[in-house]
Amino acid sequence: VQLWESGGGLVQAGGSLRLSCAASGFTFGSYDMSWVRQAPGEGLEWISSITIGGGETTYVDSVKGRFTISRDNAKNTLYLQMNSLKPEDTAVYYCSLGDGSTWSRYLKGYDYWGQGTQVTVSS
Repeated sequence: VQLWESGGGLVQAGGSLRLSCAASGFTFGSYDMSWVRQAPGEGLEWISSITIGGGETTYVDSVKGRFTISRDNAKNTLYLQMNSLKPEDTAVYYCSLGDGSTWSRYLKGYDYWGQGTQVTVSS
């Protein structure tokens, strides 16, 4: 399993970024996928999941209405559109196999990590 996150950067509060996660080494279209993040000095926080076909999405309350998760199974790629960014969104963002209940199993249990992409939001 290989996951490659990209698209992070430095942005002012209120700005937008679009993260991508290129996946390989497994049948991407057969797995629910998630985005999780880790703020400085904090643990991992699940923020969003999308089902296999993309028909259902879920979000943590803190990003609802601002972030949109999507996927392109033909390109084996997961996306996260982030709008109205806030300084508290500053974190390293990772994609993971699994949904809101199972992502930890893949990320921590099976050690399916990408390198992450840093998002820094200035006030």
